[in-house]
Amino acid sequence: MTGPTDEEVAEATHDRRIRSFVLRQGRFTPAQQRAFDQHWSSYGLDCSPADRDGAPRDFAAAFGRRAPLVLEIGFGNGEQLLHSAQAEPTHDFIGIEVHRPGVGRLMNGLAEAGVANVRLYNHDAVEVLQREVGDAALAQVRIYFPDPWHKKRHHKRRLIQPEFLELLAIKVERGGRLHLATDWADYAEQMREALAATPSWRADPRHDDSAMRPPWRIETHFERRGLRLGHGVWDFVHERT
Repeated sequence: MTGPTDEEVAEATHDRRIRSFVLRQGRFTPAQQRAFDQHWSSYGLDCSPADRDGAPRDFAAAFGRRAPLVLEIGFGNGEQLLHSAQAEPTHDFIGIEVHRPGVGRLMNGLAEAGVANVRLYNHDAVEVLQREVGDAALAQVRIYFPDPWHKKRHHKRRLIQPEFLELLAIKVERGGRLHLATDWADYAEQMREALAATPSWRADPRHDDSAMRPPWRIETHFERRGLRLGHGVWDFVHERT
């Protein structure tokens, strides 16, 4: 993943609250636009406005059933989320991604595969968590290869910080799972320190931090690129206390 541009840094500096993304406008193909036109009504969810007073979203109504909810934040092109939904049909999946090309590509894949247990937000994850997700509503949260903000002076922009982990803990049921992955060694160390500083999470003894990736996470295109560049990969699996 490339580093942020000066414009992106300026935008992030203007708004210092935790955000789940830096917006990079990629090429939006006609097929991806058709995905929004044809499939958003089936797969898409719109985040409630900030001034709305009301209950969190009823995801059982959105899916037409009640099943364990798994949230993936920053799903990129969606290959992992599509795999998860097909491999774990007894779970319902919520995906959050701000980049429209990735959302469009995934919706096309979901429609082609006939997958029904996925709903998507094209919005900032922090706002979705705050406005849409009820306390203890999630069984799992998965965050794979978040923006590393690799320059040291930008590390404070990284998503995985104790404050954000505490927000996730509020939204995950006791005994639920948090799975983080990164291919940047210094971000792995920051994740380890942030998790250690957040008592609401404890390491899952069944998944050592130095172990191979857990069986439910596939090796993605992005990950293979990092490995070719000589990056390591670190997976952190924790439980909600």
